Amino acid sequence: MAAALPLVTITPGDERRRPEALVTWRRRKMAAPSVAGPGPGPAPLLRVVAECGKSRARAGELLLPHGPVPSPVFMPVGTRGTAKGITAAQLAALGCRICLGNTYHLGTRPGPELVERAGGLHGFMDWPHNLLTDSGGFQMVSLVSLAEVAEEGVRFRSPYGGGEILLTPERSMEIQNALGADIAMQLDDVVSSTTTGPRVEEAMLRSVRWLDRCLAATPRPQRLFGIIQGGLDPALRTRCLQEMTQRDVPGFAIGGLSGGEDKSSFWRMVKLSTDLLPPNKPRYLMGVGYPTDLVVCVALGCDMFDCVFPTRTARFGSALVPWGSLQLKNRRFATDFRPIDPDCACPTCQRHSRAFLHALLRSDTAALQHLTLHNLHYQLTLMGSIRQSLLARRFPEFVRGFLGTLYGSRGGVPGWVLDALSSVNITLD
Repeated sequence: MAAALPLVTITPGDERRRPEALVTWRRRKMAAPSVAGPGPGPAPLLRVVAECGKSRARAGELLLPHGPVPSPVFMPVGTRGTAKGITAAQLAALGCRICLGNTYHLGTRPGPELVERAGGLHGFMDWPHNLLTDSGGFQMVSLVSLAEVAEEGVRFRSPYGGGEILLTPERSMEIQNALGADIAMQLDDVVSSTTTGPRVEEAMLRSVRWLDRCLAATPRPQRLFGIIQGGLDPALRTRCLQEMTQRDVPGFAIGGLSGGEDKSSFWRMVKLSTDLLPPNKPRYLMGVGYPTDLVVCVALGCDMFDCVFPTRTARFGSALVPWGSLQLKNRRFATDFRPIDPDCACPTCQRHSRAFLHALLRSDTAALQHLTLHNLHYQLTLMGSIRQSLLARRFPEFVRGFLGTLYGSRGGVPGWVLDALSSVNITLD
């Protein structure tokens, strides 16, 4: 690990003239307590402030080093230090107070030593708010052709050329510590949600063992989350829940879902998990970002979500709206001078028309930035509206209004949505 840079005393404005002073200034301004290091016992991470009288939905605050984060919360994915298509400053201006960084990608390029020298990921990307770092486990699925899993860890052939990369639980924690994560994730053994057979049990049991190794490698595990695995097998997932909830970690993620499985199995595994997870700790549903899924899974008891959906769909020219989405590449928008959504307060809708964005999509990448801003604003506003409905004790009414706007009549709502909501006492009648 690289040696620490010497501290430099600077005066206001000096950071603009001296690059080495800028690094130190950012380090002082943004650095949070390291994931590792001595300290008192775990402090509660979640403060619940309101609960739905019918469903399992709740509003709270995540008490984190870089400021409290209202929940339920959607976390934009910033794989290499930024959400694709926009700057960290733009993301902060949308009201985002926590986003993701990826341990595997940042650990290979530019490397944790360089990021640590910049004051951690906060200083490197100029982000004064909270960061959650993924452990690198998902790359076992997304880079499956390059990965070989064993008890020691996962060995990747580098997608950038060169030699192999061995990611162990200990190395994952070392990288996340160097990045300065406010919430770190255990390295888990991840298989596709459509995988069946003995491999699912093997991955679940290994994930439990790897959680213990992550804990042993982290002297101060207050903000290390365990990740529940078990595929679509209720017995395996229950077994994993029983094992992992015996560990003294401040929060849990529900992993191994949203990978192509049928929605009926998806929501049942989510509900099984929230039924058995501790009520006083955050519940993070990984990889979920479709608006309907967010609303339903809040009702099932989830607090935290992440997904590339809003940024990725923007790059395909699709804008999220309460009634679905608009594919702005379509010719019908060429002379449509309305904003994407007349009721949206995002910078894109305040300044630009559908016709302008349609024209740009065919010739200028600036259109992708405009759509990314809009889509992330939509997601963050949706979560804020959910939270406000919980504070006002009107969450079931919010759900009915949301689904009515998106699907029209009750007959248009997918059956799995009706079944999931009915399981937590919300009906559309």
